[in-house]
Amino acid sequence: MNQRVSCISAVTARQIFDSRGRPTVEADVTLKDGSTGRACAPSGTSTGRHEAWELRDGDPASYGGLGVLSAVAHVRGEIATRIIGMDALDQAAIDHGLIRLDGSSSLRRLGANAVLAASLATARAAASHLRRPLYRYISQLGGDTPMSLPMPMTNILSGRAPGDQGMDFQDFLVIPVGAGRYADALAMISRVGDSAAGLMKSMNLSVLLADDGGFSPGFSRTEQALELMVRSFEAAGLRPGADVAIGLDVAASELLVGARYRLAGEGRHLSSREMIDCLVALIRRFPIVSVEDPLDQDDWEGWREFTLSVPGIQVVGDDLFATNLNRITKGIGDRAANSALIKLNQNGTVTGTLAAMAALRSADFATVVAARSGETEDTFVSDLAVGSGAGQIKIGSFRNTERLAKYNQLLRIEEESGLPFAGVSGLSGRLGST
Repeated sequence: MNQRVSCISAVTARQIFDSRGRPTVEADVTLKDGSTGRACAPSGTSTGRHEAWELRDGDPASYGGLGVLSAVAHVRGEIATRIIGMDALDQAAIDHGLIRLDGSSSLRRLGANAVLAASLATARAAASHLRRPLYRYISQLGGDTPMSLPMPMTNILSGRAPGDQGMDFQDFLVIPVGAGRYADALAMISRVGDSAAGLMKSMNLSVLLADDGGFSPGFSRTEQALELMVRSFEAAGLRPGADVAIGLDVAASELLVGARYRLAGEGRHLSSREMIDCLVALIRRFPIVSVEDPLDQDDWEGWREFTLSVPGIQVVGDDLFATNLNRITKGIGDRAANSALIKLNQNGTVTGTLAAMAALRSADFATVVAARSGETEDTFVSDLAVGSGAGQIKIGSFRNTERLAKYNQLLRIEEESGLPFAGVSGLSGRLGST
């Protein structure tokens, strides 16, 4: 057994709860010198079929089948046995070892939630051992990646909501394109959120919140949500398209019924070509600078057509890429998008996530580090966005402690690090090239 003081001496895990009150995995890693790392696995609601596998117990008598005690047992058992004695400073060896231990392409046996929690906790323990901020250690793991504070894109309106309040498209986000500092960006976001709430109350609209904290007015037409976004910008004293712009998350895979996209609120069923035309028309009418998941996760030709149809717009692949290097490589070759959402639990390890980001960066694709609908107070994604130089971050609305913990961590990093704010340079498209 390796005797270095940076070697792992103990691993444990437990079942805790995320922001939706659902079970998730938390892991602790301790090194020989006493350094410790703790991390939690996030969980999505709208999950693509190409993501790494989240292991749930399936026992209907325990949390409706959503328990994660089997994943916790894997961390305490096989994973602990595998990594105890390994050097925490060799993140790649630990992560690759865990992938081989699982033996499947999607971490289906041990569970990506088990593997990821251990991987993240190891990175935290290593940073603690080096007495180095986590974001700086992540930069080191990525080959001394240039660091910056990311541009936040923040949910104001959320389409997938409780009960019958859901709109067709998933999220309508504000992007503070005119901000010169991260702290200024948050001030703009706060103003827009407050204005949206005031307008919705004056219109007697529901202010129900979705899982990630966005308002859910329950509009039947997408144009109504976009019009409210623009009115919220103006009511906040901000210029649409100059100070703040719109990011649109279509989550189109969730709309596909057979071979057509069902827009229930509008009573329409669109082909791939018609969906492209619909989105292009919206982009021409509204200050939209970023569109996420405009088409189904396997409609590669449609993605390529859409990206060609909207030069200067950031086209973000989430379900399309699933933070999976093989799919990212195909997407780069096809020029199916020009940006990718990065979700740690889609991939399953720190090393794999950084490799995916490196491939995107080398192809001049923008990257957006993202949280999930089921989050905890863990702020790893904030440090990841800075340390990887991602340029953008999508955390969720500017409310709820599991979201604010991450926004606040970035404020601390901005204060202590003196790092630059990526601003619009983090975006792909016409704004990012200015």
